[in-house]
Amino acid sequence: MVFGKHINRYYLRYSYMLLLGLGSLVLVDYLQLFIPNLYQMVVNGMINGQVEVAGVVHPFDMDFLLDRICMPMILIILLMVLGRFLWRVCFFGTAIRVEENLRNRMFDRARWLSQSYYHHNKIGSLMSLFTNDLDTVQECFGWGIMMFFDALLLGVLAVIKMFRMDIVLTLLSLIPMALLMACATIVGRYMMKKWDIRQEAFSKLSDFSQESFSGIAVIKAFVKEAAELLAFRELNKENEKANMDHTKASVMLRILVTLFVESVICVILGYGGYLVYCHRFNAGQLLEFIGYFTSVIWPVMAVSELIDMSSRGKASLLRIQQLLDAPIEITDRPNAHALENAKGEISFRNLTFRYPGGEFDALKDISLTIRAGESIGLVGKTGSGKTTLVDLLLRTYNVPDGTVFLDGQDVNDLSLQSVRENFAYVPQDNFLFSDTIENNIAFGMDAPSDDVQRAATLADVHENITGFSSGYQTMLGERGVTVSGGQKQRISIARAWMKNAPILILDDSVSAVDTKTEKKILQNLKQDRAGKTTILIAHRISTVENMDRILFIEDGAVSGFDSHSALYAQNEAYRKMVDLQKLEEGGGDHV
Repeated sequence: MVFGKHINRYYLRYSYMLLLGLGSLVLVDYLQLFIPNLYQMVVNGMINGQVEVAGVVHPFDMDFLLDRICMPMILIILLMVLGRFLWRVCFFGTAIRVEENLRNRMFDRARWLSQSYYHHNKIGSLMSLFTNDLDTVQECFGWGIMMFFDALLLGVLAVIKMFRMDIVLTLLSLIPMALLMACATIVGRYMMKKWDIRQEAFSKLSDFSQESFSGIAVIKAFVKEAAELLAFRELNKENEKANMDHTKASVMLRILVTLFVESVICVILGYGGYLVYCHRFNAGQLLEFIGYFTSVIWPVMAVSELIDMSSRGKASLLRIQQLLDAPIEITDRPNAHALENAKGEISFRNLTFRYPGGEFDALKDISLTIRAGESIGLVGKTGSGKTTLVDLLLRTYNVPDGTVFLDGQDVNDLSLQSVRENFAYVPQDNFLFSDTIENNIAFGMDAPSDDVQRAATLADVHENITGFSSGYQTMLGERGVTVSGGQKQRISIARAWMKNAPILILDDSVSAVDTKTEKKILQNLKQDRAGKTTILIAHRISTVENMDRILFIEDGAVSGFDSHSALYAQNEAYRKMVDLQKLEEGGGDHV
């Protein structure tokens, strides 16, 4: 069994199923202890030709064999089969429901965690929580309950039967069992530590594999297959060692169980044989006692298994608990209200921002207003804070009160859902899902195919899509690897276009397309999104020079915010950037 604040609730929630399973388990264990007595009657009947039952002597004939042994045995077997089926359904079915509910809770928690959490926790480690660790907890919940109660009930009932037959022989049998329990407890603590190390090693291996598969193109381009293989071998060796250490501890526990059980058999045969010799036992009674002890062996082995399983389950549950207890940093305030009928005005008032754990300010004293319906170009050197600025609009990170406003309302006073619903965003990495192109563009919206095709046409990717054999039903590979960089960018733009939000943010989203395609997309943006706010982040000045205004950022601070011609005339740093880009492109007029 496994206990913890995130799993204890399920014992109460599914108590009716667990009680039903427990009832069937009691029935099975109770009936199972009738079998040694039947064996005793068979042996005594074969030896003496007669059987004593409740003080009455019966001849051991076919009628007695059928009526008092065979028929009861058949009935016991049928009831045990039914009982075992029932407790398996109750215990294991409940464990599967617990796993399903826990997985939903984990995924729900994961979707609300902030970006900083994923900066410190790799994907491979998180995936191991949803696979290995969750499977271990499920196994510990289902099998653990069964083993605990089966060991307790069957063990107690069998020991009572043994005591009734001979107290001394029973005590001699239980002394090695007590020693076994002590040894198993010590080994179990050691196994818990080894299981935790094993899971950490598996997480590292998963992390490395996931990164290698995602970056396989880079590995091949730099001819680093051999280096990656060597690094993988080292991690695999570490994983093997962790598994071997845990397996050794597990095998040691099983050897101890076997050793003590066999020693008890020797005690029973030795002292029990002496009792038969002294006529205090007969052969049938000795066989019956051994039958009861055989019933005790399973509880003892179950306890050792339970210690092993509980140590693994507790370690895995602690890892899952870290995810479920991770703080949700970006949340709605109790009095947060929805942003309704958004117009698209954005204001920054003395905004200074530093990433959690950062050593310097990413943005410094940003103060400006983007009017509703404006098209804004956002330029600056790499690392100047362009992406950080738009991320704060989406509340990817918390911002100080009174620094960011939408339509004159502090974003901290607005609900997260309503804020993000009014934005359409094309991030730098242009993430696409392993789904059809149509579903990637529609992305959760129940939109007709005509609307999807219109968005693709405006993003200038319609002809590329229709050129595929399956058209809009073409399945994309993981992260969109089956299309080119330019196609991926334009499909991402089409997805944002489909949302038709009051505010559109494109973060360096036309860098992988040619100049002709770029001009067509920008022209479509200007025409189709007239009266709606658009923010376009770019490195090329030519991409944003026709926007209403350009926001020029240097080292996290606003260096200029005006039209292209005004900035070129008044801002020396901006003019230098424009001139350098013109020079790289082969000259031409600057303005």
